[in-house]
Amino acid sequence: MQREISVTTVAAGFLATFVGFASTFAVVLRGLLAVGASPAQAASGLMAVTMLAGAGSVWLSLRTRMPTAIAWSTPGAALLASSGAVAGGFPAAVGAFMVCGVLLTLAGVWRPLGRWVEQIPPALANAMLAGVLLNLCLAPARAVAQSPLYGLLIVGAWVVVGRINRLLAVPAAVVVAALVIVATVPLPAASTPGLWPAPILVWPVFSLPAMVSIAVPLFIVTMASQNIPGMAVLALNGFRPSASRLFRATGMMSFLGSFFGGHAVNMAAITAAICAGADSHPDPARRYWAAAFSGVGYLVVGLFAGAATVFIGAAPPILIEAVAGLALLGAFGSALAGATADPAEREPAMVAFVVAASGLSFLGIGSAFWGLIAGGALRLAVRMGKMR
Repeated sequence: MQREISVTTVAAGFLATFVGFASTFAVVLRGLLAVGASPAQAASGLMAVTMLAGAGSVWLSLRTRMPTAIAWSTPGAALLASSGAVAGGFPAAVGAFMVCGVLLTLAGVWRPLGRWVEQIPPALANAMLAGVLLNLCLAPARAVAQSPLYGLLIVGAWVVVGRINRLLAVPAAVVVAALVIVATVPLPAASTPGLWPAPILVWPVFSLPAMVSIAVPLFIVTMASQNIPGMAVLALNGFRPSASRLFRATGMMSFLGSFFGGHAVNMAAITAAICAGADSHPDPARRYWAAAFSGVGYLVVGLFAGAATVFIGAAPPILIEAVAGLALLGAFGSALAGATADPAEREPAMVAFVVAASGLSFLGIGSAFWGLIAGGALRLAVRMGKMR
């Protein structure tokens, strides 16, 4: 008789925590700081999404008895990093996070909204995401140019470890970057303010530019690049939970986290594959424990969000951006492949990609939204021309 919880189950859960946190926490901090958060507010936001991902993973996995791992929205954080500050500062961004949480909840309550997101042409959604990710994905090359020795050490660790175990490639780059920072930068003392977690309540401000440039694109990329793929990962491993229930749960968690500066939480995809796969437990009915242990791991590491923020604040920004760029290369490649897969959609997708990557801001609205609009307009014009 197989045990309910095996050593491989616990190991898979904590591996999912390590990969999920170490690979992309720098992206989350970079995004929150870019939209106007202070270091203390960014630490609060990171702690909020980490704790919610942990609590959500434990709660939903035990309730559904399926490996329903929850994570923060990494593409959403990358979107914030490319958007920059909006009028109204971080409170306006928090207002947009709150609206995004409401939209994510509505996607689970009101099915037409979820179907509407699914009907956005995949080529355009992928092109917008690829455009958003491009600048960060160039950071490793810039790091090598600006600091050849340290840049090559970080990239080299990613290459070498990735040939052995792809999942550990980015965490290995994080470890090397941390060692470089410890060896070259004076680190804050243990008594430094902000080193230990302190939730900071941010009262939201609602503005149209923030809604259009942050809330709507954040909702779209979170649904299209996290929630829908996360459900697909579960389905591929034989699990079919209620999508509506999970979207409602993650939407409500996102809404709650927004008060403390968190941008969004959603279904996990890569880490869900670790928990839902056969390596976590031979019996599929018992793999939910892996996601539950992953949640426990997130609850523990969330206590170190302040230390992570202070540590990153003391580091050369280009090294942190290099790690973030390496973490996003896979997502960028997948998005670019999806954008160009259909020859009939390729030209509108490339317009969406170029506009989203341009970083332009018009009427206070960021480039991600305009990329989607520009690509959609060209797609409509092409289709009308064919009809004639």
